[in-house]
Amino acid sequence: MMSSYQKIMAGLIVGLLMLGLIQISVASVVSTGDFNKDFYIMWSPSHVSTSSDGRTRSLKLDQESGSGFSSNQKFLFGQIDVQIKLIPGRSAGTVVAYYLTSDEPNHDELDFEFLGNVVGQPYLLQTNIYINGFDNREERIKLWFDPSKHFHTYSILWNIHQIVFMVDGIPIRVYRNHGEKGVAFPMWRPMSIKASIWNGESWATNGGRDKIDWSQAPFIVSFRNYKIDACVWKGYARFCRVDSPGNWWNNNRFSTLTFRQRSLFKWVRKHHLLYDYCHDYKRFQFKLPKECSLPKY
Repeated sequence: MMSSYQKIMAGLIVGLLMLGLIQISVASVVSTGDFNKDFYIMWSPSHVSTSSDGRTRSLKLDQESGSGFSSNQKFLFGQIDVQIKLIPGRSAGTVVAYYLTSDEPNHDELDFEFLGNVVGQPYLLQTNIYINGFDNREERIKLWFDPSKHFHTYSILWNIHQIVFMVDGIPIRVYRNHGEKGVAFPMWRPMSIKASIWNGESWATNGGRDKIDWSQAPFIVSFRNYKIDACVWKGYARFCRVDSPGNWWNNNRFSTLTFRQRSLFKWVRKHHLLYDYCHDYKRFQFKLPKECSLPKY
């Protein structure tokens, strides 16, 4: 039979284990859907409009200022989805960004950047990945629809296995965790979710040759139906890196693309890819980054 001391210690151990499970289970959060509750305005509140129910938020760019907002929480792994309706008409020179960032000098960052264009030319979508403050990992695609006519869903799946950028559920970019082969991967720094609109006319459209036509201002982008299903940062990376029911994204099922996703990914790469840093031999003087020679799935 167990002594009183053994019973007390056993109870303590069970309690600690349960506490750990509780901490892990509450690490995952499904967002409220209310921009007023989950986000704060980073700058220019006069250029930010939110619907009365908090479900839709718009950002404005004019000659006075751009604008942006950021999540109240930081996250380490998960999936972030948001529906965005981009600027109609001539949007040349404007940049709309939706991204995750750790906000540090040597920061990690996962970027969607929507580059405006002249009328008749498609919006370009640029993605980029910063790790330890280094980027140089740009990719660009032309979208297969007009993103200014309707809302479309843009998603980032970030887990211990891979990073997947998706448009309406279609994977457009994959960055695998090849850490065991010396390739950098964001594993430690929690990131906040941000969105902004700003003047990028020096580079965004046609290499900076097409400038913003301010007679078309204000330029407005709208966001709605965001979903944050991610590990809220509580100061313990191990809670976010475990494979648990709360951290579903770390499950082995999400360690690579499905067969269907691979087919869609290949379709995007074949028909819509405009630029891939892994093909830019001149830029890297024929010494491409190590991940360029490694499999994506």
